[in-house]
Amino acid sequence: MIPYVDPHSLKLGPIEPFGVFVALGIFLAARIVVKQSARQGLDPNPIHDYAPWGVGAGVVSGHLVHLLFYHPEELNKSPFQIFKVWDGLSSFGGLLGGVIAAIIYFKIRKVSFAKYADAFALGVAPGWGVARIGCFVAHDHPGVRTDFFLAVNFPAIPYGGPRHDLGMYDAILLFAITGLLFALRNTGKMQNRLLHLLAIIYACGRFFFDTLRATDLNYVDARYLGLTPAQYGCILLIVYGLWGLITKRSSQTGATPASSGSVGTAR
Repeated sequence: MIPYVDPHSLKLGPIEPFGVFVALGIFLAARIVVKQSARQGLDPNPIHDYAPWGVGAGVVSGHLVHLLFYHPEELNKSPFQIFKVWDGLSSFGGLLGGVIAAIIYFKIRKVSFAKYADAFALGVAPGWGVARIGCFVAHDHPGVRTDFFLAVNFPAIPYGGPRHDLGMYDAILLFAITGLLFALRNTGKMQNRLLHLLAIIYACGRFFFDTLRATDLNYVDARYLGLTPAQYGCILLIVYGLWGLITKRSSQTGATPASSGSVGTAR
């Protein structure tokens, strides 16, 4: 059983460990997407330019989804709670904001997002996994009580003892998916389809993990017809992933990896 570490004991002044891991995850994701874009012979400049817009939109959307769908009761604190984007974030909300920003950005730049989709998959999975370590350190996704060997020994008050820690499970899943995606990146049949594969595998795992979320604590996620907001998001991801695997053309020959210093442009 994994010992519980009080997240407040890990603070360095105003710096929260959760924020550190989120920042590291974003940095890692951006670096990998740029590197993989160059490897595929694509111009990495659109990724550099998109990154701040994607992060900004993700933070705002992540907060709004957290506030309006997961914990609408927080609006009772103050009407200004909606502007405190640092106070509560939903990863699915962040994903939604990033996707919307990408659609708008790539459309305006007249750049094909599809050409960068594999690079995004290879970066998003490990970056998201690192951010989820922050969730584990903060213990902000407690599950139901259990004696599972990977359970965290939450304190008896107020948690009631050992529980699943879904932040850790999510991180493990995302790192496993990362290994699979990198193993398949040069496979002709999977090229141009990695993002869809990521969507399906992650959504299936996340949908299951959310069935383990605690319902007996004071601060729990809202349910709608018995499902969490993330589970509805998972259904949409599965539909998107299946659609992509069925309709997207794979590249049997694939793009020739770019040699050092040789980067083409994509339009």
